[in-house]
Parts: sequence; C-alpha cells; structure tokens
Amino acid sequence: MQTREHMKNIEKQYEYAKEYYAGLGINTDKVLKKLEKIPVSIHCWQGDDVVGFEESGSALGGGILATGNFKGRARNLAELQQDIEKAFSLIPGAKKINLHPIYGDFKGKKVDRNAITVDHFKSWADWAESNSAGIDFNPTPFSHIFAESGYTLSSKDKKIRDFWIEHTKRCREISNYFGKRLKKTCIFNLWIQDGSKDITLSKLEHRQILKDSLDEVFSIKYPESNIIDSLESKLFGIASESYVVGSHEFYLSYAVKNDKLITFDTGHFHPTELVSDKISAVLPYIKGIMLHLSRGIRWDSDHVTILSDEVINIMREIVISNALDKVYIGTDFFDASINRIGAWVIGARAVIKALLFALLEPVSLIKKYESSGQLFARLGLLEDTKTMPFGAVWNYYCSSQDMPQDLSWIDEVFKYEKDVLDARI
Repeated sequence: MQTREHMKNIEKQYEYAKEYYAGLGINTDKVLKKLEKIPVSIHCWQGDDVVGFEESGSALGGGILATGNFKGRARNLAELQQDIEKAFSLIPGAKKINLHPIYGDFKGKKVDRNAITVDHFKSWADWAESNSAGIDFNPTPFSHIFAESGYTLSSKDKKIRDFWIEHTKRCREISNYFGKRLKKTCIFNLWIQDGSKDITLSKLEHRQILKDSLDEVFSIKYPESNIIDSLESKLFGIASESYVVGSHEFYLSYAVKNDKLITFDTGHFHPTELVSDKISAVLPYIKGIMLHLSRGIRWDSDHVTILSDEVINIMREIVISNALDKVYIGTDFFDASINRIGAWVIGARAVIKALLFALLEPVSLIKKYESSGQLFARLGLLEDTKTMPFGAVWNYYCSSQDMPQDLSWIDEVFKYEKDVLDARI
C-alpha cells in the first residue's frame, strides 16, 4: 500500500516534470487525459497458451507454438477471466480484450467452429460490461482437422473452404454483436495459417481462391460503429516457410481496394523490417491500421513486448502522423515459460509507456528545427528527450489511475501467484 509520504513524493516529482515539459510546450495534464482514453486491446491467449475451451481434442497446430510450462495455466473460462481481471488491475487506462472463438462459453459441449453462435459469447459480453472493457475478435483457422492440409480459406477442397467461410462469417456476426452490445467498436481481425513448407507452383491459384473467399465473407455488411474488418499478413510460419498465401502484399492490396484495415504484427515481417517505417507509407491509402505488438527474436517467436526502440518508434509515428483515430493498438504474444499474468502486465505497460513517451515528445519544436534546416538541433533534441523526466509522469499517471507504479506491481503478481496459481493443479 502506498504511504502518504510516497504519494507526496510522486506528486512532487510530477510537478517538476510538468514544469519541465511546459517549457517545451507540452501540457502533461492534457496528455494524461488523452492517454487514459486510448484503449489497448490485450490478447486473451497469453493466459492459457492458446489452448481454448473446445472439447475437440485437437492438438495445437497451424504454426502456433507456445513454449514453457509455468504453473497455474488457466484451465476454464472462470480461471481465465479471473487472471485477466488481475492483469487489468495492474494496467492503467482503457482496455479491450481480444478473443478467439475457441474461448467460447460452450458449457462442456462439443461445438464445431462452423456452428458457433452469439449465445456462446454472451457471457464474455457480460464480463466485458462489468469490467468496462471492449472486445475484439478473430477467427481460429488452426488446430483443427480441417486445417491439417495447411489450407483453409484458400483450400482447393470446397468442403474445407466452405467450412472456414461459414466459421468466418459467424465470427463477424459475433463481432457485430460485441460492438453493438458494448457500444465499443469491435475490430474483427483475420489471420489464416495457409501456406506451404516447400516450393509451391499454384501460388496464384490459392490467392485467387482466398480473394473469392474473402469477397464472400465480407459480402455481409455491418455498421462500422459495431465492427471494422482488418487483415493480418505473415512472412512465414512453422510449416509455411516457403509460401504464405496471405502475404503482406496480398492483404495490403485487398485492404486498399476493399476499404479494410491492415494489421501489422511486429513479429510477422523479416527481422530487418521495421513496422514503424511502414505506418506513414500506408496511411495515405489505407482505411486504418491494427497493431499486434510482440517481440520477435530471430523469428516470429512472440516474446513479451518490452519498451524497445521499435515500440517507441511505432508510437512516435502514430502521434507524429496525427493518426490516433486511424490506428488501433493491441498486444499479441504468448510466453508459457514465465508467470502469465506478469507477462501480460509487462507487455501492456510497455506499450502504454511507449505511447506516453510519444505523446510527451515536443514534436512542434522538433519539426521547427527540421523545416528550418537546423538538423543538428533536430537530432540533439531527439536525443535529449531520452533523459527527460518521463518516468515521473508515468508513475503519476499510474497513481492517478489507482494502479501500482513501476516495481510495486511485481509484488502484486507474486501475491496472486501464491494465493491463486499455486492452488491450480
């Protein structure tokens, strides 16, 4: 618990930082009011290693791999929601939860993915309402007998293709329900595993099939106040090293032509590619961007997001481009080797810190130096922002949201591990 003396120190440090930033034309009070309204979509699958609650018995597959076996994995809906609530209690600001259909409330019954309905997700909407959260949604085209060929929406087999088209249509219907019920737009994000491990000659054929499948899926129109569609590409995956049908170029082209969002997952590109460089390149042409933030190490390893240069630069590009109304921010990692609640909190707080860092940057002054040709001053001020009293503003923000500051939240996770996770067998 915070002592009165500790709170006074936080407020004193904030007052110093507030005055410091005011000298650069930044009103920190206004920045924090803006920050608290920007939702971060936090993925549910960190809590259970992408297992879900189906009774199908299908093993994890389709390029999805969670490593580690830390104690206390959520085994059912109640435990997962309990863990998410704990994580939410340590993450300041507005939040959404990002769901897959495999996390439906199936009440122990076997429900195949082409038979899911709104009824299987009403309890999630109830939960979101009680936690003041929004919901985003995705189809689950992996870990299923009809995904074993490596192709789903782009399959040449009509039976398989129709199965996944129906599944995806139902996912969009559920997404529309979430948006309408919660009055918070649901981002429907489509990623499919489709591709091949080795040399493929029928690349165009599969991509034409995928285009036709998408056209059918998106032929059903819903209000954009309820649902906005987004398409997520990937460079390669496990068992699709040589060919991915839904490549960046394919989905970007489809999104531009059909007025959809494009999803940038920071682990889905070549290790030397930077998502931060792509944002301003697509903004003039695209409806908007969905971000899935993770930390790829050597490959798409979905490590926990940290306050890296790239995450900061992504947020800087959004703020500098004045695109906070066109870019939707989310996390996407799963690490089963460490405390799963701790992983959620580290990743989400890192994303929000990066966004705060970007909002506190004196962009007008830096642009003034840039436009006047004072390029040494531009670089110098960019360097000096790294040692500005950003941490004092962050800790005050956490305190104002009744959230623990840095360091103190770790003890909260330790306590939850002892009181809750240790009791799970």
